[in-house]
Amino acid sequence: MTMDNIIGLEKRPGTGGDKADSLAERKARLLRQGDFYRVGIAHAKARIKHDARPDVLFHSALDHATWAVRSRIDSVLHPTGISVASIMPYAATIIGFITQRRLIKPALGVAAVLGGVAWYLQQRRTGQAQEL
Repeated sequence: MTMDNIIGLEKRPGTGGDKADSLAERKARLLRQGDFYRVGIAHAKARIKHDARPDVLFHSALDHATWAVRSRIDSVLHPTGISVASIMPYAATIIGFITQRRLIKPALGVAAVLGGVAWYLQQRRTGQAQEL
């Protein structure tokens, strides 16, 4: 239901019926508008109180950080046609395997080596592009 459908909250007063609204109808409309305003204020105060709680702030910060990392990874993978959502099942399986076999340190070493190789290849590619 939109606000336009609520009696007494028309955009232009007097369009909901007779153009010559009685004093009682105008008073009732103003009272309803006041009620809606007070309810809106109460909801806003409750929302601010809820959003200021430490657990909600932490959750919001974690969501924001996760979104930032995911969007960065998506932008890197975009030229290949792959997205984070498409590789997450595979990544979750691999991470589960690594943690189950207690291969975390060797996996971090392999990831560091692969990251170094990727960085070297990127530097080499940009160096070649600058020479041309």
